[in-house]
Amino acid sequence: MTALDRGATPDPAAEDDEAREADEARDEASAPAGTPGGGGDAEGGGDAAAPADGDADGAGGDGQDGEAGAERSAEADADGAGAPAVSEAEAELAAQRELRERIEERKAAKNGPVAAGAKLSGSAADLLAAVRAVESGEKPGAAFFDSPASAPAPRRAAPAATPAPVRPSGPAGQPAERSVSPGTAASVEAVLAQGGAPKTLAHPAAATLGEQAAGILREDPWQLLSVPGVRPEQADGFARALLGADCGPDDERRTAALVGWVLERAALRGHTALDATEVRAALAERAVSDPEAAVRHAVAEGVVLVFQEGLDPASGEDGGTAGEETRDAEDTGDGAGREGGAPDEREPVPVLLGLDRYALAEEALADGLGRIVNSCEKGADWSDAAAAAPSPSARELILTAATAGLVAHSGGESARAEPAALVAAAHGLGLRAVGTTHSVDGARGLAAAVGDPRFAVVLSDLLSGAAGPGRDADGALAVDLLVVLDAPQLDVETGAMLVEALADGTRLVLSGDPGVLGSAGAGRVFADVLAARACPVVVSRTPDPGPLGELVSGIGIGELGQVDAPGKEIVIVPVRDAGEAVHRTVQLVADSVPRAIGVPPSDTQVITVGHGGSAGTTALNAALKQRLNPGPGRFGGFDPGDRVVHVPAPGRVVPGSVVSADAEGLRLDCSGTPVLVRPERVESSVRHGWALSAHQAAGMRWPAVVVVLPGDAAPGLSRPWVYTAFSRGERHLSVVHGVDQALPRAVAEIPVQERTTRLRPLLEALPAPDAAVSPA
Repeated sequence: MTALDRGATPDPAAEDDEAREADEARDEASAPAGTPGGGGDAEGGGDAAAPADGDADGAGGDGQDGEAGAERSAEADADGAGAPAVSEAEAELAAQRELRERIEERKAAKNGPVAAGAKLSGSAADLLAAVRAVESGEKPGAAFFDSPASAPAPRRAAPAATPAPVRPSGPAGQPAERSVSPGTAASVEAVLAQGGAPKTLAHPAAATLGEQAAGILREDPWQLLSVPGVRPEQADGFARALLGADCGPDDERRTAALVGWVLERAALRGHTALDATEVRAALAERAVSDPEAAVRHAVAEGVVLVFQEGLDPASGEDGGTAGEETRDAEDTGDGAGREGGAPDEREPVPVLLGLDRYALAEEALADGLGRIVNSCEKGADWSDAAAAAPSPSARELILTAATAGLVAHSGGESARAEPAALVAAAHGLGLRAVGTTHSVDGARGLAAAVGDPRFAVVLSDLLSGAAGPGRDADGALAVDLLVVLDAPQLDVETGAMLVEALADGTRLVLSGDPGVLGSAGAGRVFADVLAARACPVVVSRTPDPGPLGELVSGIGIGELGQVDAPGKEIVIVPVRDAGEAVHRTVQLVADSVPRAIGVPPSDTQVITVGHGGSAGTTALNAALKQRLNPGPGRFGGFDPGDRVVHVPAPGRVVPGSVVSADAEGLRLDCSGTPVLVRPERVESSVRHGWALSAHQAAGMRWPAVVVVLPGDAAPGLSRPWVYTAFSRGERHLSVVHGVDQALPRAVAEIPVQERTTRLRPLLEALPAPDAAVSPA
C-alpha cells in the first residue's frame, strides 16, 4: 500500500512484488496532499535548502507494503522455484541446515527438565505447565529453550596454515529450488479445487508441506496458512468447503495455525518473538473465543516456543535461569499472589512466544558471538599499522581490533573508509582479511577504498561461495579478519550462518550506520549488539561533508533545519497532488537534473513511499519508462534497455538492465554480471527500477536522488525512512514535496520502530570476555 492507516506504525520489512494489492492501497490512501510554501527544481527558481516544512517518508508504503510484498515475493518463489528461498545457492541452504542440526544437537545434550517455575501464576504458569507436559511425554511436539548462561564451548581452531580454498560445487548465485513431483502437484491441485482454492497454490503448497501435502490439507485445511501469501479468511473458506459443519472458529487446528501465522507476520515486521498478550489479542480479532487456551494448545503442539527473559540471575532467586523465575506478564504489579502474600517490587517480565527457526538462530548467533569474543588472540601488536592510518578514527578502529575478537563500528557514509583502512592494514600484517557489504554497489566502493577487488565481496556471495576467499578444510571461511559493512541490514538468520562459518580466532568487525532502516529479515543484530555492550564500540568522528552531509546528520539526531546549498545540492519541489508529483519527478529525472547538475537519468534514482498508489514505484516506473525507454513491453512487460531490479530472494535487490529475452527467459545485465531469469520467475523477481522504495535502496548510493513524498505518505513517516532516503544521494537531492508539516514532525518525534527480539538478553547473559579463564 502507499500509506498505512492513520495512526499505524510502519513495518520495517523487505519490499518485493506488491502489484496484487495496488488497487486496495489506492482505496485506503486518503490523506490529502499538502502545499508547502516555496520551492523550485534543480535548474533554478526555488529554495536550494533542506526541506524544513514537510516531507512525507512513505514508510507506510515500506511498512504494510513491505510485509505483504515479502509474503508475495516468497509465494512467487514457491510457485516458480519450489519453496521460499532464504539464500541464493544450494551451498547456503546446506550451511543453514548444518547450522540447525548443530543447534539441535547442542540442545539435546542439555540434561534434565526445567526445575524452576514453582512461583509462576496465571498465564505464565499455564504456559510453563504445557511445556513440562511435553517434556514428560504427556503431549508431543513442544520444545523449550532456556537462556545460555555458560561460556560457549570451542568449536574449531583456526588453521595454522592457509589451505587452498574449498568452494561448493554447482552454480552459485542462483536461487535453490525444491523439486515437486508432478504427481504430488496434481494431488494437491485436486484438494485445492475441492476446497475452492486456486490451483496456482498447488506448487507452493506442495513445496511447503512436502510429498504428503494433499493428505495434510485434507486432514488439516488450515495448514494452507503456512503457504506464503495466504490469509486467514482464505484458509477459513477452504476449510469450510472441505469440512463443512465440522469446523468452527475455535477448532484447535485453526487456532494453532493462526498462532503460527501471527508470528510469521510479525517476523515480516522484524520481530523474532512477540509478547503473549499481543498474540492473544490478534487471536481475539480472528474470532477465537478463548485465546489463552489457544496459545496453550499451540505451545503443547510445538507450534511456538515460550520464553521469559530479563531477570538478573544474581537477584537471589533459587534454582532457575534468567528466563524462568518470573511473575505473570499480566500481573498488576502489586505483589499479591506471591508466596505468603509478600509484595514483590520487581517489574513484570513478559512472556514471549517465538518460532523455533528464529529461536535457534538467535541462540546460535549469541553463542557464536561469545565464542568469537573469547577465542581470538588478545593484545596483538598493530601499532605500526595504526600509526599509518589515514584518520584518527581509523587508527582507533585498528587498535581496537588488535585487542578484541568482536568490535562494533558506527558512522555515516564517510566513515566507511575506516573499515577499509582496517582491511588494508590487516593485509599489510600478513592476515587474511575480507570486507563484505550488503550490495554490489557497496562492494564496488569498498574495493576502491581498499585498493584490491579481491578483498571486497557481497555478503550473500561470501556465504554461498560465489565469491570471496572460499572455505578451509574444516568448512570455515578462510579469513583471519572479517569486516561486515552495512551491519544494520544483517538479519538474525544470516547473522547466525555467518558466525557459524567463522573459525575460532577469527576477528569480526560489525560496521554500519545506526540511523538507517533495519534489515529486511527478522531481528536487529547490529542494534542488539550495540545495546548489549557485548564488545568494544568505535564511534567514528569523521563527518559526512557538504550540505547533504549536514542535512542527513541533523536528521539523525532528530533535527530538520535549513541548510545552505549554493551549488543546488538540495532542491525542494512543492506539489499539490500525486499527479503533479509524478509529472515533476519525470521532469526532474529526464530534464532538470541532467541540465543543471550534470547527472544523466541513468545515474539518477527515484525513491518513493511504496509500490502501490498513484505515486508509488509502479506508477512512477510506468511514467519514467514512457519517457526514457518507451516500448510495448513485449518481454513480460519489459523491453531491451529497461532499467530493472532483480530480486533473487526476499530482501535481496540487485539493480540491472534488460538485455534481451528468448525462450529460456529474460536476460539481464546486473552490474556487469549476466543473469538469466526463467519465464516463470520474471513476474515475481524482476520489476522496473527507475523508482525504488527506501528499503530496496538501502545499502546503495547514486550521484543524484529524487525523493517523492506524496501527501498520502504522511501517516507512515519516520526518522529512519527519511534518513535512509535522503542519504542515498552523493551529489544531489531533489525532494518532490507534498506533505506540509509531516516531515519535521516525523524527524523530531518518530524514531526507529522497536523490534521484539531475544538477542540482547542472550548476549547480556554471556560471561564477560575471558571470564571463564582463571588468572595464572
